[in-house]
Amino acid sequence: MTDTTLDLGPQTRVIARLAEGVREEHMAGPTPCPDYTVHAMLGHILGLTVAFRDAARKDLGGTTDTSPQAGLPELGPGWRDELPKLLDELADAWRDPAAWTGMTRAGGVDLPGAVAAAVATDELVIHGWDLARATGQDYTPDPAALQVSHDFLQAAADDPSRGAIFGPVVSVPSDAALLDRAIGLSGRAPDWRRPA
Repeated sequence: MTDTTLDLGPQTRVIARLAEGVREEHMAGPTPCPDYTVHAMLGHILGLTVAFRDAARKDLGGTTDTSPQAGLPELGPGWRDELPKLLDELADAWRDPAAWTGMTRAGGVDLPGAVAAAVATDELVIHGWDLARATGQDYTPDPAALQVSHDFLQAAADDPSRGAIFGPVVSVPSDAALLDRAIGLSGRAPDWRRPA
């Protein structure tokens, strides 16, 4: 992915809207990620938002060196105000053309800027779906971000190292909606629903 014109703002606004719709009774509920409750998913989204904001800024350090397998950031009582601000900062950081050039780091891994942008976009699209499904909300990702996510996941599908990051691909018909195909490539079942 080398297109430096992708604006993450439309997708970060989708995530902010979904987070606003989370109610306290959702917090302990499951998500399509078996190890994450809604509370943990929100912590993960908050952490990746900070990490990829700093990766875009080339502000390397603790936030960009933390492995995805490390403990989740604490979701403090002010998260409802904090997360939308951080999402805005993430989108703004990736509007700088310099973010897309050279090398940066996220999750303790050195990456070209454009690849880090693709990873950030994929995280926002897929975890947006996770959050929407877990809380019973409608989900319409930004079309440009969805295409980037799908293409990133498709390229990773044949990579033997993907097992460390993604679950096994879930088979989805080739004529299924692009979102369903991306979700399948991410190792999730597109028909996942929260338990009644």
